[in-house]
Amino acid sequence: MSKSSRHAVLILGIILVSINLRTSIASVGPLIPFIREDLGISNGLAGFLTTLSLLTFAIFSLFAPSIGKRLGHGKAIFLGIVLLTVGVLIRVLGGIELLYLGTALTGIGIVIANVLMIPFFKARLPKKIGLLTAILTTGMSLFAAIASGVSVPLAVDLGWGWRGSLASWSILMVLALAIWIPQLKPHQSASQTKLLPAKNVWASRLAWQVTLFMGAQSVMYFTLITWLPDMLIARGMTPVKAGISLSYMQLISLIGTFFVPGLLIKLREQSNVILTVGIGYVLGYGTLFIENELVTYVALTIIGIGSGASLSIAYTLISLRSAEDMTTAKLSGMVQSAGYILAALGPLLFGISMDMFGNWDFLIWFLLLMTVQFLAFGIPAGRDKKIL
Repeated sequence: MSKSSRHAVLILGIILVSINLRTSIASVGPLIPFIREDLGISNGLAGFLTTLSLLTFAIFSLFAPSIGKRLGHGKAIFLGIVLLTVGVLIRVLGGIELLYLGTALTGIGIVIANVLMIPFFKARLPKKIGLLTAILTTGMSLFAAIASGVSVPLAVDLGWGWRGSLASWSILMVLALAIWIPQLKPHQSASQTKLLPAKNVWASRLAWQVTLFMGAQSVMYFTLITWLPDMLIARGMTPVKAGISLSYMQLISLIGTFFVPGLLIKLREQSNVILTVGIGYVLGYGTLFIENELVTYVALTIIGIGSGASLSIAYTLISLRSAEDMTTAKLSGMVQSAGYILAALGPLLFGISMDMFGNWDFLIWFLLLMTVQFLAFGIPAGRDKKIL
């Protein structure tokens, strides 16, 4: 196979892996009312579905760099997608126990692939970091949007139920595994031959700034995709329309996910971009207080673009703030571990608050509070520095 053909297969593999990294989570939010009714669980337990995924992200992010070092990044990513596929199928086979077990497995699979993708393509195609980051984040966001939009129609209109709707995404996962097979072969890049030791990211102030920035954007994203459909239903939308609204927000996020990485790579500092996105969040979330369908779509447009940009910024900062391949892998693990610990609290705490108070305005105030964290840690993380 020629070099150009290998690169084409590699990029196709990255696309197929990326589109599977959020479907298993994004497809749950619109189906929560159906899952809750079928299994007879509370809002808190329903919100814990997203929280459980994020907890497994947080825990296994710490082990992903070691798994990648032992197996090689290509094989480890393949293992991650296998675990993801198994988890997606297990969680629809029974009651609440299997639902939680399968959800945990999907989280483990996602985080192994998620953590290692950035150091993987930084080692394979270091001159195309901006493009590959854009492909990764755009694939994640695009299919998260599709999953949010079609989950209810698959369950209701096609009569598959919530179980069949969730299980259907395993088809794309099997396709990704088939295309990823060429990446299982050992690969040695020029940067890998240097074997430079990794920096101690846990002792780095800059690494913590990147991590807490990632945490803020993750809290906002995962809390919103979990509870936005329920909030819109409470305001009078049908379940199908609420799912489409969430899908719209994520589709519009593609503007940010695709174009922002290329811009960030060209800039010496990224702080002004982060400030601009933060101001957009304040405007978008504040507009959600107005209970008008047209105004809601304006708010979701602003929030969606910001959400896509935020994800791309977080992933790009992992590459820009680290020099060595192993430091990149460890920073990616740290950012996704500590960051997702914070993110895990969002859907759960809000679900509990809804059980206690039943006030959807709490969701908006919570998101505005997270915007403060987003700016407080994002602006210093955007300055031109490397982890020392």
